Amino acid sequence: MDDFDLRMSTSVEPLYEAVKAFIRDEVDPITEEFHRLGENREERWSWGDGQLELLEVAKTKAREQGLWNFFLPDAETGQGLSNLDYAYIANELGKNRLASECLNCSAPDTGNMEVLERVGTAEQKQQWLEPLLEGKIRSAYAMTEPAVMSSDAKQVQTNAVLDGEEWLINGEKFYISGAGDPRCKIMITMVRTNPDADTYKQQSQILVPIDAPGVNILGPMHVFGSDDAPHGHMHITFEDVRVPKDNILLGEGRGFEISQLRLGPGRIHHCMRSIGAAEKAIEMMVDRGLSREGFGKKLINLGKNMEIVSRSRIEVEAMRLMVLRAAKAMDTLGNAEARVWVSAVKAMVPEKCCDIINESIQMHGAAGVSQWFPLADMWHAQRTLRLADGPDEVHHHVVARSEVKNRESERSMGLVTDHTLGGPVAPAMAFSGP
Repeated sequence: MDDFDLRMSTSVEPLYEAVKAFIRDEVDPITEEFHRLGENREERWSWGDGQLELLEVAKTKAREQGLWNFFLPDAETGQGLSNLDYAYIANELGKNRLASECLNCSAPDTGNMEVLERVGTAEQKQQWLEPLLEGKIRSAYAMTEPAVMSSDAKQVQTNAVLDGEEWLINGEKFYISGAGDPRCKIMITMVRTNPDADTYKQQSQILVPIDAPGVNILGPMHVFGSDDAPHGHMHITFEDVRVPKDNILLGEGRGFEISQLRLGPGRIHHCMRSIGAAEKAIEMMVDRGLSREGFGKKLINLGKNMEIVSRSRIEVEAMRLMVLRAAKAMDTLGNAEARVWVSAVKAMVPEKCCDIINESIQMHGAAGVSQWFPLADMWHAQRTLRLADGPDEVHHHVVARSEVKNRESERSMGLVTDHTLGGPVAPAMAFSGP
């Protein structure tokens, strides 16, 4: 298969159709009731009566139908899908925010499970990976810190010192997504263990149970005014937290190595789901335009609304091709070599999805920013992605750096014309009248 053959594998087509049917028949019908049960709950950082029971019914059906853990490439624990094939399925998951959890494909668990599967010891896998794969617990990834620019992970200050047979951890993290969920039991935590080592050997990643003494959840960080309870994006301090020496992942000083394992697939999975969200926004935009009238015309025919729909569709198809190409690059080149493609889609997709959702909001008028429609939450999610998986500027820098490096190499080998040298400019042609 060449780089431009972006078709889904024939063998995966039945699975893809089964996922679409499951979301239509099992997830969409319970979504409104799931959120209704969560309203006005007495304990904000818990789930409303009946919510988890409703979710578990859907999860059980998904497992029974084999619609489970799609993101893992190992056929023994997941579906054995390529990144390219998973891209098609993740697109469908992105159309309903409840769908990913129903099929056990939710972030941050997906990235954490992939890390544990690839680098975890047998004991770590038994204690944490197995219940995650079974959908019995949730997890979190603790890296971002309030005191430093965490997009440069070399600056992470939370430290871990080996004290006998235990790591002693002190530091502060924030925006730790999912740590508010009472089902969250474990955090993969980025720490500094080797401050005198080479720059990229100073950081390690350690498994920290969320109920370990000294782990203090101070409260949620709000996202556009919302605390996103009970999932939450928590502000946490680590005060003399002790965990066993064997809780380290892969070994001391290998934190950046693990990050590259995690961030490649994680970033592109978000982009895959984002396209599904943009598709949903277009569907809602068109439905609204066809169902409302004003000034003697349907809303869809007023102003430039038809052009807005057209531009939105074109943007979605362009994003889809970029994401599929990035997924194919990961399959054929590996995560590290495909980094430029991954950064390209990470810079492109959330921004364009924000624009499309924003147009859908506009088509819905004041109701578009209300609780009556999911558009406000959809926009918040996409806008947050422009920071959560690394700021846009970092991804643009990766792409531009590659472009500059390639051009410098071509110029040094004399393979291209150096356009900076200039040359004589042809004189303007004199105007000749009739």
